Amino acid sequence: VLTNGIIGAGRALIDALPRLEIIGVYGVGIDALDLATAKARGVRVTNTPDVLTIGVAELGMALLLDVARRVAYNDRYVRAGRWPTEGDPVLANNLAGKRLGILGLGRIGQAVARRAAAFDMAICYHGRRRQDDVPYEYFADLVEMARAVDCLMVSCLGGPTTKGLVSREVIEALGPQGWLIN
Repeated sequence: VLTNGIIGAGRALIDALPRLEIIGVYGVGIDALDLATAKARGVRVTNTPDVLTIGVAELGMALLLDVARRVAYNDRYVRAGRWPTEGDPVLANNLAGKRLGILGLGRIGQAVARRAAAFDMAICYHGRRRQDDVPYEYFADLVEMARAVDCLMVSCLGGPTTKGLVSREVIEALGPQGWLIN
């Protein structure tokens, strides 16, 4: 069976295939797989954890640049014909000197951090545990980190285990001038 992390392979599918030997997931997520049934049946499960790391990190940076530099907003402003009648759009922000908090410093979070460092951003992170092999400041408390940053980028695992992690309290701590990139 070849699937992805959204479609997955549940018990009914696994049971319907008595000679099933392997489930290959093209992507990282395995949340939609019935791992217990696969294990009980001796079915191997594989995924491709690094296949999307660079692309997702680049997309995260693109979203961050868009928010800071107002690229999409200014494009819509000009295309709507507002520039000649309303004047220059609101000035944009630099990323340099901003503090980026990364929620989840796994493969993608670390790739984001390397790219953000190239923009002269200060980087900190929150995760399940401190990582001694990275040069970034660790926050054990997500709300505390949100208070301390200009932008919060979410790069942690999705699903039931992290549902609600970015709570109202976190968003309020980020403040009305903070940027949230998911």
